[in-house]
Amino acid sequence: MRYREALNQALREELEADDNVFIMGEDIGVFQGAFKVTEGLLEDFGEKRVRDTPISENTIVGAGVGAAMGGLRPIVEIMTINFSLLALDQIINAAASVRYMFGGQVGVPMVIRMPQGGGHQLGPTHSHCLEALYLHIPGLLVAVPSTAADAKGLLKTAIRDPNPVIFIEHEALYGRKGEVPENGDAEPMRFGEAAIRREGEDVTIVGISRQALVAADAAETLADEHEIEAEVIDPRTLRPLDLDTIIESVKKTNRAVIVEEGWPHGGVGANLAALIQEQAFDHLDAPVGRVTGADTPMPYSKPLEQAAMPHSEHVVKAVLSTFRDL
Repeated sequence: MRYREALNQALREELEADDNVFIMGEDIGVFQGAFKVTEGLLEDFGEKRVRDTPISENTIVGAGVGAAMGGLRPIVEIMTINFSLLALDQIINAAASVRYMFGGQVGVPMVIRMPQGGGHQLGPTHSHCLEALYLHIPGLLVAVPSTAADAKGLLKTAIRDPNPVIFIEHEALYGRKGEVPENGDAEPMRFGEAAIRREGEDVTIVGISRQALVAADAAETLADEHEIEAEVIDPRTLRPLDLDTIIESVKKTNRAVIVEEGWPHGGVGANLAALIQEQAFDHLDAPVGRVTGADTPMPYSKPLEQAAMPHSEHVVKAVLSTFRDL
């Protein structure tokens, strides 16, 4: 099943299971979504539960917050994560803060789905990775699934969660295929449980979102060409973060490299590097390495866009640099 189909299946199953669940966003109904994630849902569930909205992200998210406070479970789709910047007031000052401000008497059980990432020549206003921005905000949960199975499992969990969830999908993953359990074949996925995509003894590579796949490719190259066995960890969620799995891996391998497509300053990798230094310093044989996107707005030119994004060879180089003293 393709990643987009797994998301569609999760939406369909949760719409069927709970009448309080509904979807709202730009072009999600008649057009079936910019990336066709909501294909067929308007026909099957009707306009009341699959709602096309005006082009106003602040309004869409604000309406979702109000609906969630009123007892519904809205799933709000923002066409690209860059556009969510127009709704930061509603996301940060409302969705993330309501439960705290009301002393827990009112919650905001809503999901904000957003695609992000480069590779499609969509320029700087459609291509950035901003998970670090939302990771910074207490009161929000943040999911970054990299596989079709995780996309389905984590989305179902997000919809059922009593807290607001920022659910980030990478645009380059929508067409990627993977095995996906049928409804009921597995327990609901838990937030805060990382996946060890590949076991190894020599270095820990933590890949964020699509970069978990890039990290896995790099690990194969390291094994084949350099006899370095890398352990690849996919956090799957950033809030909550399964730091225990990462720290235990680093204690075993004594080296760490973090790979993300976002910018380097204040990024997810910077946060993880600090946490690893704090909690596993005595086990490190080299500084924590980081591989990030270029510190620039995303270029439109295809060669420049590719140059601004991390690739497997960059990960291999970063890993080898942690062995430079041997």
